Parts: sequence; structure tokens; C-alpha cells
Amino acid sequence: MTKAYIGVGSNIDRRKHIEAAVLELKEIGQNIRLSTVYECEAVGFDGDAFYNLVIEMETSCDLMGFSQRLRNIELKWGREDRSGKLQSRTIDLDIILFGQHVSEKTPELPRSDIYKYGFVIEPLRELCAELTVPNDGRTIEQIWSELSYPETLTKIDLWF
Repeated sequence: MTKAYIGVGSNIDRRKHIEAAVLELKEIGQNIRLSTVYECEAVGFDGDAFYNLVIEMETSCDLMGFSQRLRNIELKWGREDRSGKLQSRTIDLDIILFGQHVSEKTPELPRSDIYKYGFVIEPLRELCAELTVPNDGRTIEQIWSELSYPETLTKIDLWF
């Protein structure tokens, strides 16, 4: 089993799609833990605010199989096949960490969003503050303490 951390986001019918993503991920993994859900303004484009969280889970899938399953969930729930990063979306599922895997190609691991965005590092910190990031040597807590991010995060109470 591999421990994976998945960034989950939506800014279209947010509650519905976040709940759908959580249910879908429970179908393909075990020992699921959820961070707090945060609301955050769209970053890099004009769009409605996002709901974001990180999900910790264990999977028996290999990296490419897991990545494809996440993509299939996105498509099932209305994500456009060729949608870009800087646009509104129903469900966005990003592998942030996948065990000790390191890769510069798709999927990039560890995902560089850890170092850029509060909506990634804050919920990741809740789940695994003492985890050492592969190929970095710092813990999530250390990265968080050094990061200054411009977006404002608001905790949202969603019950799953």
C-alpha cells in the first residue's frame, strides 16, 4: 500500500462536487483522512472562489494507474477533457505526494504547489506536519513556516 495525498478543489457547485470527490476517493482507497475544507479565491484567473482540501489515503494502485483513476473521476463529474489549470472546474484532483516517489514529469512529485499555495500547504500540514518531503529534506511544518502565501483561507464546515 502506498500513502498518497490528494489535493481536491472545486469552484462549480462546490459542496456537491467536493462531497462527490470524497465519496469517489473512498471507493479507490483505504484509511481515508480529510483535512479541513478551506474557501479560497481563484488564484491566477477571474473565477468563483474554490473549496479546497487535502485527502490522505492508502492505495494499492501504482502511480500511473492511480493518476488515471483520478482523471476518470474528474471526467465523470464534468471536468472538460482538455481543461487547463487557470479556469473554473467541477472537480480538480492533484496528487501532491505519492509515497516516496519523485518525478519531474507528469505527474510532478512532490507537486510544486506545496511551495506556492496556502490552500495546499495548510491542509497538508493538518494531516502530516512531521512528514519529510521526498527530495527536499524538510518537513511539511518547516515548509509551511517558511512560506508566505497571498491568498486568504476561510475554514468551511462541511460534514461528510
